[in-house]
Amino acid sequence: MAHAMSDDQVAGELKKMTAFIRQEALEKAKEIQIKADEEFAIEKSKLVRQETSSIDSQYEKKFKQAGMSQQITRSTLANKTRIKVLSARQELLDDLFEKARGKLADYAKDKGKYQELCKNLILEGLYALNEDKVVVRAREADYDVVKKAMNEAKEEYKKSMEGREVHLELDEKNPQPEGCSGGVSVVGGGGRIDINNTLDERLKLLETDALPMVRTSLFGKNENRRFHD
Repeated sequence: MAHAMSDDQVAGELKKMTAFIRQEALEKAKEIQIKADEEFAIEKSKLVRQETSSIDSQYEKKFKQAGMSQQITRSTLANKTRIKVLSARQELLDDLFEKARGKLADYAKDKGKYQELCKNLILEGLYALNEDKVVVRAREADYDVVKKAMNEAKEEYKKSMEGREVHLELDEKNPQPEGCSGGVSVVGGGGRIDINNTLDERLKLLETDALPMVRTSLFGKNENRRFHD
């Protein structure tokens, strides 16, 4: 038969139960706190990774943009420098040919050399036309020299062409225009074919034909060029 518990026993049991409940509550609270800390740490790590990835992505994007900007700047500066160099070279070449053009008229002052030159220019036209009758045009100031050159060219042509005669006529009605530096035009084909062997025209041809060689002589070989004249 069970005995009734005294008040002290009841108080003792209640105290034990209270202590047990408190301990259970503390352990549960500790467990919840640990789990909460773990979840916080995981979430924090996740956020940190996301932010780090975002920062890396932004940095990489800005780095690429900065790199592209530097490339564009370098390319722009290189192009500007290249244009300045090419412009300076072209100015030098233009000045070179302009000075040569200014000296053309001086060549006619030496009558002996100039007569020989006119003879050779006439011969060149005769061989090119290969006709029996040819007209020569020259400056009025050069008529005397050119007439002598015509006679010499006629004789030399006859010898080189095994006795073939050619009739040369000086077109005094149509002299070379004012400002012409000298030389001659050799006209054939009934006036339809005009071989312009004036000094001015020969210099123009020289500018075109000899320009690559002159450029190389002045500035050296361009290693970047794949094709050459």
